[in-house]
Amino acid sequence: MIQLLSFFTRKPGYETKFALQLKEVLAIETSNTQLYRTALSHRSVKETADENNERLEYLGDAILSAIVADYLFKRYPYKGEGYLTEMRSKMVNRQQLNEIALRMGLRKLTFYNKFDNALKGSHIFGNTLEALVGAVYLDKGYRKTQHWVLNQVVLPHMFVDDLESVDINLKNKLIGWASKTGKTLSFELVDEKREGNRRLFQMDVLIDGETIASGKGYNKKDASQQAAQAALLKLGI
Repeated sequence: MIQLLSFFTRKPGYETKFALQLKEVLAIETSNTQLYRTALSHRSVKETADENNERLEYLGDAILSAIVADYLFKRYPYKGEGYLTEMRSKMVNRQQLNEIALRMGLRKLTFYNKFDNALKGSHIFGNTLEALVGAVYLDKGYRKTQHWVLNQVVLPHMFVDDLESVDINLKNKLIGWASKTGKTLSFELVDEKREGNRRLFQMDVLIDGETIASGKGYNKKDASQQAAQAALLKLGI
């Protein structure tokens, strides 16, 4: 509670310190600190839609997807739609964005309830990164947002050459392994709940009737892929 109160009760110089943090950690210079504070505020500390980052997350998701699509379109002039779509999925999936957000230092800038156990294992930092993209877009426009995303997110953190060799359809890979080894494989939806204005799904992977891994996502396909990835890691495949 003390940590939450320090957020709501701002001391003199707070705005200047926050602006410096934005510049030092994220290379963002702005006088509109309120916009970025909203982008960094999870609904666990700010419940209303105009104060938490869910609306900005929605906007940032679309902007980020467009910037990555444009980047891939120019990087691979002779690749087809299917390849480009698959590469974009590798670059902006929930787990990837969450890992990037943590490397960028968003954990120490995000305002969230650190005592809420339900947030453990979630992708709130990746979601916050999307909200941040939305804030940069509203603050600076598309071109400057594109420049920021490419130089602060894509080039330093999305290792595209490595992603080219990653098999994104992890579920099919797991199915192939089960077929070769004679195992009975199934995916089971075990939980579905509201997280903000979206539904969060949890899928379990069962092998010969035993649960070996779980995954969460905002649609069943993403949850299945996350579960398949966890299962492949556990099985050493």
